[in-house]
Amino acid sequence: MVGVVRKIVVMGVSGCGKTLIGKALADRLGFAFVEGDDHHADRNKEKMGRGIPLDDDDRQGWLLRLRELIGESGGPMVLSCSALKRSYRSLLASGEHDLTFVHLHGSRELIEERIRSREGHFFDPNLLASQFDTLEILEPQENGFEVKVDQTEQFILAEICSRLDDREKQPFPL
Repeated sequence: MVGVVRKIVVMGVSGCGKTLIGKALADRLGFAFVEGDDHHADRNKEKMGRGIPLDDDDRQGWLLRLRELIGESGGPMVLSCSALKRSYRSLLASGEHDLTFVHLHGSRELIEERIRSREGHFFDPNLLASQFDTLEILEPQENGFEVKVDQTEQFILAEICSRLDDREKQPFPL
């Protein structure tokens, strides 16, 4: 992997495990990790905390900031970001030819159970339906793949690394 820059976006609805899996993936690969939620404007966090879904205008500045962070990164990184719509992913990937999306996917019931068990997060569990309604699955022309999250963390990580290895033809440590 010497000299190869890789940037991975771990995406999906709230509660799918973007932070948990993103951090673990970054640690396993020796990449930097960026938590996308840390870069939401306070007004976005407040809005979500009140149970009001974000719209495209709310997300625009956040996505632009994340794209800026991707561009500023001088080395490999993993970014957690919902990236629910193709247009959001296109904005993030503009100018980045090595950006790969890993969509963590689970049933609404599983994700809802996870969200309700979280403490101290700004996301109102009642917003989950709007996220599933907004979600546009990865298209074949997009650089990425889907991974089911109804398995253990270790299984999910092994699958991601295997699929990255298959796609990139470069070894990723397991």
